Amino acid sequence: MEEIVAKVRDFADAAHGEQLRKYSGERYIVHPIRVMETCRQYDDSLPVLAAALLHDVLEDTSVNEAELLEFLRNTMSEADARHTLQLVIEMTDVFVKKNFAHLNRRIRKHQELERIEKTSAQAQTIKYADIIDNSGEIASQDRHFAPRYLRECLEILKVAIKGNALLRARAWEIVKRNLSEVE
Repeated sequence: MEEIVAKVRDFADAAHGEQLRKYSGERYIVHPIRVMETCRQYDDSLPVLAAALLHDVLEDTSVNEAELLEFLRNTMSEADARHTLQLVIEMTDVFVKKNFAHLNRRIRKHQELERIEKTSAQAQTIKYADIIDNSGEIASQDRHFAPRYLRECLEILKVAIKGNALLRARAWEIVKRNLSEVE
């Protein structure tokens, strides 16, 4: 399994290309790796680990669903490939500014909340890990934006209740702590 995970990591890294993390300037792949490592503590199934590594690929790169599925089919079993793709799709924000510029952030985030609430338990588990990784970085690097972002994370955690309960509780504590530090 680790060989497959390494191939998925390399694919995600190549897909993100020269993208860097906004606040740290690190190669983008460091974030999906941290998300995957957090998920691994709670769910070490191949589709979850692979989707954690790929969770921003459809949203933030030129890779489309067909290309991603082709890669996955060549890397893992058909069932795992389809499951991984489904998790990545669930993790991909739909109500983004570029597609819904006519809606303000509050409305887009509300619609995204309603979408996230309907996602699978495994997608929500990945989302908790994503929130943990992003919230710490944003809280320490962007004290102006952090309160708004962290409140949005709490709203997600209120409705995304199907994922791993222990990881959700950990995410809740981290977000609340970060929020109290920036307010």
